[in-house]
Amino acid sequence: MTNRRDFLVAAGAVAGAMSLPRVGLARGAKVPRSPHGKPLAGVFPIGWTPCRPDGKLDQQAMAAQRSFLNRGKVAGIAWPQNASGWETLSPREWHEGADALLSVKGGGAVVLGVQTVGFDIKRSAEYARYAGSKGADAVMSLTQPGASDTEIISYFKTLAAASNLPLLVQAVGDVSVETLIRLSEAVPSLVAVKDEAGDPLQRAPLLQAGTHDKLENFSGSGGHTFFAELDLGFEGTCPYVGMADVLQRCFDLYKEGRKAEAFDAFGRFLAFNSIPRSNDYVLAARDVFPEDAVMRANPMPAGMKKAMFHQPTGPITAAQKAEIRRALNDYMKPYLVA
Repeated sequence: MTNRRDFLVAAGAVAGAMSLPRVGLARGAKVPRSPHGKPLAGVFPIGWTPCRPDGKLDQQAMAAQRSFLNRGKVAGIAWPQNASGWETLSPREWHEGADALLSVKGGGAVVLGVQTVGFDIKRSAEYARYAGSKGADAVMSLTQPGASDTEIISYFKTLAAASNLPLLVQAVGDVSVETLIRLSEAVPSLVAVKDEAGDPLQRAPLLQAGTHDKLENFSGSGGHTFFAELDLGFEGTCPYVGMADVLQRCFDLYKEGRKAEAFDAFGRFLAFNSIPRSNDYVLAARDVFPEDAVMRANPMPAGMKKAMFHQPTGPITAAQKAEIRRALNDYMKPYLVA
């Protein structure tokens, strides 16, 4: 439990939740679909924002990213969120990126992130309306930092009315399970939560019991706990793009009851992602992005040192690139779909 409100929710919900072997839509509820009939379940990687060396958004690479996911039979893409560097995007760049993704016909669903710096509701609503008018499948937003339940509900009601699309919420900060339950009750078009406001594995039974299985559970963290989430009935995850086809294969195998094969695929996913700089370079190694592509990143929070993320620093080396390509060829090839 992360706070007193979660404890109060637990008191009313945990007895029913504990009597169930799994949570979520796996118990029989229908998977929600977009207005275009696309299922909003499965692997929805957070798209990169690829740029040229001069810093300009590369719309061709953006479109190539979605084509790659379509070849890999991945359920969809969500952009722009934290991994996309959304805080750096100008309104023009947001529109250019959205247009590039939506220019690729067919394939998986496109979920457009509509939060703005400062959570300017007027501009977010404009983004949501644009998403609805241009054929997006759903919209998504982070919760506003430090907002009350009333403010969060009002914000997402505005987004729902502006877009007329299914809505996903990315819960961050101190958003409680009780807040998400209230939000689900107040906004009928809310279909899923990407829960990053606490431990999603601990909060899922409470959330599902409190919403009567209305909300799908998604998670992030690069997909690194996805198999445990599948065992709890999670219906989706939002990893990085580069190995999303392998993770989608894991999801599909699991849903088919071929759990040992799903476990093997997940193990390959984890092993590849343990290689230094693999996530930085895999889309270039898989001929999706140019070798010199530069990814946008959100500004570092004040007072936080880059070393806290335990990420390698400096340019990727030729040796690191060679190791990533070798792993793709020697170990991953049978598991790649795209």
